[in-house]
Amino acid sequence: MKFEGIYTPAITPHGPDGTIDRTAFAEVLESLIAAKVHGIIIGGSTGEYYAHTPQERVDLASYAKEVVGTRLPLIISTGAIRTEDSVAYAKAAREIKADAILVTSPPYALPTERENAIHALTIDRAADLPIMLYNYPGRMGVSMGEEYFARVGRSKNVVAIKESSGDLSQVHMLARRFPNIALSCGWDDQALELFAWGARSWVCAGSNFLPAEHIALYEACVLEKNFDKGRRIMMAMMPLMNFLDGGKFVQSIKYGCELAGLKAGGLRAPLRPLNEDDKRGLRTVVTTLKRTVAQIASGANHA
Repeated sequence: MKFEGIYTPAITPHGPDGTIDRTAFAEVLESLIAAKVHGIIIGGSTGEYYAHTPQERVDLASYAKEVVGTRLPLIISTGAIRTEDSVAYAKAAREIKADAILVTSPPYALPTERENAIHALTIDRAADLPIMLYNYPGRMGVSMGEEYFARVGRSKNVVAIKESSGDLSQVHMLARRFPNIALSCGWDDQALELFAWGARSWVCAGSNFLPAEHIALYEACVLEKNFDKGRRIMMAMMPLMNFLDGGKFVQSIKYGCELAGLKAGGLRAPLRPLNEDDKRGLRTVVTTLKRTVAQIASGANHA
């Protein structure tokens, strides 16, 4: 499997009583398909996996497969503290015929690179599906390094990495030393840089509610190879990136979905919704971004 394009980690709408709203979830998935994103990820942090029970995670993945079918690639996250739990999610992904799995480092445990590699390869053996690694040391406490990649890169299933370290030297190392592991942008405000270094995909939560704008940047940089245009789009997107970095990431993504006409529902504890000032701020950012990217796409903005 080749990861190319925009891959959206889908939100999970909740009803007033906190249960998963399956009807609203299906509408989210249908909206992404209609928007022509290139793949959907279930069970990521944007989907609030950390607040779901193991059974809810398995059921949500299964339901997503029912809704999506074969219309788009479906990737299931296996992130968990225990290797045994990650294995269970990997087996569930195989059973529903998911297209790939997302493999993270186990948070809090602080494994060595060898231990972390064994964790990933154990998950790999359980699923035998294409793998996108997910390097996010800010959440996991450890970064995937050269020893790790030398070990896991021997598996034919390890085909891509969502690189979310924010460290461009890590990007340089991967591009130079491990070209067999395709780069995918996982640090939104470095999308332009990762595309310049050969990434052909972007896992971006903002595409839940601004898919056209994220697709526009991907197409400018990867398909058209027009980095002048890509830079103008990225400049327009930076206020959104800065807003999302303000500490209320999932809340902002869910409110953005509400602005787009989707039923996002509430958040599970410990998260709380955005306050009114934040909502006004995000509305302004979204309105300006959509207008500016539309102008760039039409050729009206050459600054």
